[in-house]
Amino acid sequence: MAVNGRLPRIFAFRRALGAALLLALALAALPAAEARAAFSLDTVAAKARALLDAPYREDDSPLPEFFRDIDYVGYREIKPNYENMLWRKEGSPIVLTFAHRGFFFPKKVRINVVEKGKARELDYSPDFFNFRKSQPPKNLKLPKDMGYAGLVLFHAAEPGAEYKEVMVFLGASYCRIKQGDKEYGLSQRGLAIDTVLDGPEEFPVFKEFWVEKPGVDAASITIYALMDSPSVTGAYRFVLTPGEVPTVDVQSRIFARRDVRKLGVAPFSSMYWYGENTGRFPRDPRYVDDFRPEVHDSDGLMLHNGAGEWLYRPLQNARGILVNTFSDENPRGFGLVQRDIDVKSYMDIEAVYHLRPGAWVEPRGKWGKGHVELVQISTDAERYDNIVAFWTPQKPLRRGNSLAFDYRVTYFHGVLPGTPPAGYVVNTLQMRGGICGSDPCKDAVPGTRLFIVDFAGGILGDLPPLAPVEPVLDVSGGTVTKLRLVPNPSMNGWRMFWEIIPPEGKPPVEMRASLRRGADTLTETWTHTWLPDQDQW
Repeated sequence: MAVNGRLPRIFAFRRALGAALLLALALAALPAAEARAAFSLDTVAAKARALLDAPYREDDSPLPEFFRDIDYVGYREIKPNYENMLWRKEGSPIVLTFAHRGFFFPKKVRINVVEKGKARELDYSPDFFNFRKSQPPKNLKLPKDMGYAGLVLFHAAEPGAEYKEVMVFLGASYCRIKQGDKEYGLSQRGLAIDTVLDGPEEFPVFKEFWVEKPGVDAASITIYALMDSPSVTGAYRFVLTPGEVPTVDVQSRIFARRDVRKLGVAPFSSMYWYGENTGRFPRDPRYVDDFRPEVHDSDGLMLHNGAGEWLYRPLQNARGILVNTFSDENPRGFGLVQRDIDVKSYMDIEAVYHLRPGAWVEPRGKWGKGHVELVQISTDAERYDNIVAFWTPQKPLRRGNSLAFDYRVTYFHGVLPGTPPAGYVVNTLQMRGGICGSDPCKDAVPGTRLFIVDFAGGILGDLPPLAPVEPVLDVSGGTVTKLRLVPNPSMNGWRMFWEIIPPEGKPPVEMRASLRRGADTLTETWTHTWLPDQDQW
């Protein structure tokens, strides 16, 4: 009610108070609204869902002929301009540079920088590169929208220290991680689809990246990636923490364009040509005429299943394709490892296989039922990645559905402490069995094979030579003979021997071996597939 055109004082006061309150609430809401608008995994997931509305389309961005036709040697000449890496002049501990388009990597990948929650795309600039002998013609115009093939991250361990390459995203959804002064090895991938089925494998691609600008004292860096493929789209968030034991925390959101027959989550690709479990006699079918005793980026698959059992399977280069599956529920971890880190095992001072890392996946949350799958494809050279390992959920991914998988990947050299907490496999050796001296014994059964497994670590080195340690061996077929166990003082461990006569028809034989003392299991479980039909002399 107005008095002489004015509000009573009490009403005026309440009105002013209400206005002030509304203003305060509005101001208080601003940070929340800004937080909601800030760039996040949800931002990328929204883009991934939007891609579902259109059919998959491969990148067809133009590329100058000079780079389109460049060969391997020419492409290798293009290096980062180390003085012009993004954020270097600001003293950032983690800096960014790029992989150039060309050769095997002609597709354009968009790269953005996220600063204060806002994203902006980076234009192409030749200033990021040192072309050396692959300098493009001076009259060649390089458009700002040419983009890049991938991104590369460098890290300085402390202020003023040398920047060292630590991570690269290049090709499809591939990523590789480096530890300090070590070397790149196996590849981490975003997703594997239809691996070794009756048709071509599908390789999803990261078509766009967003990299959060790190602070001047940052210990980690965050990268977002948008995935696309004929079958799926996806959003990923990677948090890299570099160092002597680098880790990558991964969050993934996957959306199905169509039914997926086989989904491979947290996949790794690696190379195994030959190694210590390869016969070194010219008549042995595994023999390779090479001065190097071993050639591989990884030498085994390690698993920690939902039941708490630790398993280790040495890799092999069998003829054809060998697929092993390890059924599980809520796995605790799996990975490909390079346990042999002795330079004398490789005698290669250029490829430095003894400096290749292992990688270990630890799921975040419960992944449910499924299996870890190991694929080993025959190879006759070290230039091919012939090993693949991943988790496949039991529930299939159908069109219109989505899945989320979060996990941490740890990169390490040799044996990651605590994995396993007990004794572990050091060597897997084999040769033809039934040998007396250098000749077959009179009673030797043709096709007999001798296997030797060395165990070390855990409490094995503290046990006296006469400790009541027992070998435990299970085989799915064949006849085991000459099983014995002896101390191995050279590694403070124990060596287990046995020979096995192949079963009739020579089908594959699954074997499991471990050590125990009384009711106590002292080691992880060694597992292996023996293929007697491939051991013919």
